[in-house]
Amino acid sequence: MTDKIREKLNNLRVEADNAVTRAEEAEAKNKKYEQLILEKDQEITSLHHKLGVLDGELEKTEAKLAEYKAAQEEGEHSKTTNEGLLRKIQLLEEELDNAEKNVKETVEKLRQVDVKAEHFERQVGRVEQERDMWEKKYEEENAKYVKSKAELEELVATMEGL
Repeated sequence: MTDKIREKLNNLRVEADNAVTRAEEAEAKNKKYEQLILEKDQEITSLHHKLGVLDGELEKTEAKLAEYKAAQEEGEHSKTTNEGLLRKIQLLEEELDNAEKNVKETVEKLRQVDVKAEHFERQVGRVEQERDMWEKKYEEENAKYVKSKAELEELVATMEGL
């Protein structure tokens, strides 16, 4: 019986040693898991911080994107306005070209009119000289006529008196 008790006692010791070993292994695993949990908690905290930073950057980026879109729309509006202004400039340049052409034609016609006016002024000068000459001849001839008429009347009176 003592052998049985010893054997039981030995079995119990072995079981207790095994239980202690399992308990120590379980505690080691528990410490390991607790350390792993602590690391994961720190990693989660770090990731939360990174997430907050990234959310801030996302908001900034979205704001910049909105600014860029507004600038692009303004640029497109400016481009449209610029195209309209360029078309208007082109039309004004064409109008200016036409006006310059009309001015050149008008200046040429005016020059021709001036040349004709000078020609007619010279003709008028010649005609006036010719008129003055004819008036002078008329006055001379009229004077001769008046003189001849007076002589004729004197001659007629002298003949009548005879």
